[in-house]
Amino acid sequence: MPPASDPADIDVVTGGTVTVRTGAVPERLNRSGLAYAVTAYVLWGMLPLYFLLVAPTGPFELVAVRVIFSLLFCALLLTVTRAWKPFFRLLVTPKISFTMALAGALIFVNWQTYVFGVLNGQVVEASLGYFINPIVTVFLGVFFLRERLRLIQWISVGISILAVLVLAVGAGGVPWIALILAFSFGLYGYIKKRVGPRVDAVAGLTLETTWLLPVAILQLVFVGLTTGLTIGTVSPVHTALLVGTGVITAVPLLLFAAASRRLPLVWMGFIQFFAPVIQFLFGVLVLHEEMPLERWIGFALVWLALIVLTVDMAAGARRSAVQRNKAAGTRP
Repeated sequence: MPPASDPADIDVVTGGTVTVRTGAVPERLNRSGLAYAVTAYVLWGMLPLYFLLVAPTGPFELVAVRVIFSLLFCALLLTVTRAWKPFFRLLVTPKISFTMALAGALIFVNWQTYVFGVLNGQVVEASLGYFINPIVTVFLGVFFLRERLRLIQWISVGISILAVLVLAVGAGGVPWIALILAFSFGLYGYIKKRVGPRVDAVAGLTLETTWLLPVAILQLVFVGLTTGLTIGTVSPVHTALLVGTGVITAVPLLLFAAASRRLPLVWMGFIQFFAPVIQFLFGVLVLHEEMPLERWIGFALVWLALIVLTVDMAAGARRSAVQRNKAAGTRP
């Protein structure tokens, strides 16, 4: 992982305005950051295909196995990078350790809901959760941080609420999978921001999965006593894919961390839609999930809300950059 002094500095201030201090960042780092970000989100976008390949493993066994092998893979990374000492310092710091336990609980809910949706033919609704996640994050900023939104941001939130209502009426029920995914991941991001740069990607995932290990073991025991475990009983390839859940969980996270150190937040904001777009296309074109008119209308409203929010974010970043340039030009 590159040193923290390499990337452009990014400030996020109240109201959602983004300030980017570009500094002297070589173009080579920008291109590598772009490659890291695109690769991370493409990998996240391909997760439905990966999870479907491990059939007949059910969602409870799959998530439990994912927790265990993510922890083992992170332990390997900590060993290779000789980072156990700083990790144990974080582990014995109560504020950080318990904060990461809460983050672990939220990501567990997110993983379990997502895998349940994918394995039950609801990939499109799962993609909706990650489409509306940026809007939910804005809403959480108002609720938890008392941030004041600009009019255009309120318009984006309003359009997204209308979209959920349209989808609920069209489906005859609330899109719970999408809402749980959006809010669990939004809250997860909020909790992670509380620990800030003190916890890097590997240490964070290690702490989260350490707290989740007893839950994963109990879940495996429950599956074993009821439907029976599939790991090690289907084929060597199937077992390898289950073991690989640790890798496919940690690697995109590390790529994302590397990208976020090199790219301005606005760039990351654009690229984050790669994953739900891939998931949506996979659900519609490959799995042939139903897309009645009201569902298209609901998704169109969500995409409109995202366009409004993204354009406002980009405009805010430009205004901040202009203001900083003017301030720099008036210095003696």
